[in-house]
Amino acid sequence: MILSPIEESIRRKIEAVGTPLKDWDIQINYGIKTGCNDAFIVSTAKRDEILASCQTEEERQRIEALIRPILRGKDIKRYGYNWAELWLINTHNGIKGELPPIDIALYPAIKAHLDSHWDKIARRSDQGVTPYNLRDCAYIKDFEKPKIVYGEIQTDNEKEGYSFPAFSFDPNNAIVLNSGYIMTSNSVDMRFILSVLNSKLGRFLVKLYVTQLQKQQFRMLAQYVSLFPIPILPKEKMDDITRLIEAYSVHPPKDVEDRVDQTIYSWYKLNAEEQAFIQAFI
Repeated sequence: MILSPIEESIRRKIEAVGTPLKDWDIQINYGIKTGCNDAFIVSTAKRDEILASCQTEEERQRIEALIRPILRGKDIKRYGYNWAELWLINTHNGIKGELPPIDIALYPAIKAHLDSHWDKIARRSDQGVTPYNLRDCAYIKDFEKPKIVYGEIQTDNEKEGYSFPAFSFDPNNAIVLNSGYIMTSNSVDMRFILSVLNSKLGRFLVKLYVTQLQKQQFRMLAQYVSLFPIPILPKEKMDDITRLIEAYSVHPPKDVEDRVDQTIYSWYKLNAEEQAFIQAFI
């Protein structure tokens, strides 16, 4: 990518101040791959049907815990998401030495549903210990953490129905399909990272580091997003920016976003000309 003099000046400043996300205590992973979405992803109506067919209350409780809300990449918006009421039958393959694979014998109602798709699930090349199990996923427990979620393909066009870039915070234990990504940490408040990613400066970072597929469309692979330089600040400064956005379960009002943008510009020591360039950047 050939940069103009002002773009090059901004790049130098953000890389001088920021630390690439790959060097933070942060993990970026793609969503779940089922190998057969028709079998493992169900509507609310089908979920209710499966629960209604349980023979005991104990089985019903086990299945309620196993079937989890799932987000597709296209469901995820900026500071929020539009859940399509789809659910994942999370018959995971466990984690070696830590978590056993799901034993389908304990879930007869789910087995009956999956048996109706047997020809497809049995032919999968990426199945677990049995055709009923999903493929290995070493980070399956990360979906239970507070996390940032985002779609892999994003378009900088309001006609797509969302603001760009589109990163959201999920505290609700949702699983993400492999058309999206999750970002987690054991030590970092991910709402701080979210505030930068969704800022005007975050938009500039996307266009600086992420491969463009076609006009205004970007493929947000982890290998690119992990390059975003974000400053590691004292906790009180991180908390200040987090408090600005944490009260909003949806898109914060413009005055709050403006305050976030101005605060972020100050971290990177951007001058008035550079700030104006980013504000108008297309």
